[in-house]
Amino acid sequence: MESIIYYGKILKGVGGLYTVRILGEDSSPTLVRCRARGSFRHSNITPLPGDNVLLTPDSNIQSTERGETAGYVIDDIADRTCSLIRPPMANLDYLFVTMAAASPMPVLSTVDKLISIAEYNHIEPVVVITKSELDEAEAERLHNIYSAVGLHCFSVSANENRGIEPIDAFIKENLHNGKTGAFAGASGIGKSTLMNRLFPHLELSTSEISRKIERGRHTTRLVELFPLDDTDRCGYIADTPGFSMLDFKRFDFFEKEELCGTMREFGRYIGSCRYTKCTHTKEDGCAILEAVRSGEIPKSRHESYVELYEVLKTRKKWETQK
Repeated sequence: MESIIYYGKILKGVGGLYTVRILGEDSSPTLVRCRARGSFRHSNITPLPGDNVLLTPDSNIQSTERGETAGYVIDDIADRTCSLIRPPMANLDYLFVTMAAASPMPVLSTVDKLISIAEYNHIEPVVVITKSELDEAEAERLHNIYSAVGLHCFSVSANENRGIEPIDAFIKENLHNGKTGAFAGASGIGKSTLMNRLFPHLELSTSEISRKIERGRHTTRLVELFPLDDTDRCGYIADTPGFSMLDFKRFDFFEKEELCGTMREFGRYIGSCRYTKCTHTKEDGCAILEAVRSGEIPKSRHESYVELYEVLKTRKKWETQK
């Protein structure tokens, strides 16, 4: 008799056990515990939060040292739209790149690194500026930069509950049918406060005690997806304590020649430079440099491009194999 096959999404994985949300049932989606079939390990494949998987009931139920059991086994993993190394997760659709207008002041090169990593992995970057009440002029300046780039950009004050509705509407419009979003940003920018405003039913911790716990979770790099409602076709938000620890040095393995393609505002000028092998950093006759001088490309974005290009230029091939 053939085993029943279930379809689901991995929400988290701890110690070799995975929590999977079974989809496609007549009732509300069910959460089950699973183990991965040994063939994945032999093929050097690790199931990740966000993976869409096929499950069968586990005929060889095993217990962990903590007495936990898995009643299902992951038999197959669907093709991924993307996968990130750090933090480990798959099939991310939207990356909400978050920075504060002040306290702390944003480091735009770090913001642009996050955007480039997202663009390279075909993840839609969305810029979120928090603490706008602390420096409204700076919040407006940042909003103008990233809006000019062609990115969705939101300026909010979670403490004063201003600007929440537009980003909430964007999430409701776009995070459905299994789409997944995650917020990324440095510590202290008010990300947790904003997420609590947007997703109060998830009860994401923002207390002093939880911040201590969050530091520990940064070390463990735990990633967990939360369904945004109890339907089969809902979207997900990723709680990713280590997301601000993205591996900038390796850039998820893209090369300096590919960097230009991660700066979407450069696109219309590519191919118009005097030299076919223009690096767009300092050459005469560079169409991108001319667009920077004329104000069509924000100066800070090109400065970030040059900084990232130099990092990738000096990177050794063996560093991508670590």
